[in-house]
Amino acid sequence: MYDKRALNRPNKRVVPWNEIKLLVFDCDGVLTDGRFVYGTNNLEIKNFHGHDGLGFKLLQHTDIIVCFITGRSSEALERRCLDLNITYLFQNVANKKECLDNLLKDLSLTYTNVAYMGDDWNDVPVMRKVAFSAAPADAQPGIIHLADWVSEFKGGHGAARDLINYVLIHKGIYEKTILSYLDSIG
Repeated sequence: MYDKRALNRPNKRVVPWNEIKLLVFDCDGVLTDGRFVYGTNNLEIKNFHGHDGLGFKLLQHTDIIVCFITGRSSEALERRCLDLNITYLFQNVANKKECLDNLLKDLSLTYTNVAYMGDDWNDVPVMRKVAFSAAPADAQPGIIHLADWVSEFKGGHGAARDLINYVLIHKGIYEKTILSYLDSIG
């Protein structure tokens, strides 16, 4: 028998938006629609959304660090990180909380500094600890119940960008970030 309290949303303090310094995302079901397309010669194809990509570019005009932690390994995700200049990519991670613990130590941050987006049960240990947890619209029902906020977009269809916008707005830096980005492109 399981402890039913384990499936309840944890009590958290008010989100300290100005202290959010790290956005962490799961991959499959968050950055992608969760489907896997396999081809010959070990080819794996993933679909990433352009709106999410530009959102990650916007974050480069802030003090917010981006990190991807995923239970699988994918060359497509490695390529996406290269294209977006994302340094922190952790693949084949069975224990996402332990992985994030180590990263927080390296970055001299705490869970108070983290917003996280996940879509399934392997994301729950992290979602319970962070200052703000989010889920795509099509996350597993139990995850939607546990998340602090649910995007109106599905995974792989702009959910990551929705969270990025949400965080920038709540930090009070959305307009400043957009203007900085626009200045950088001419």
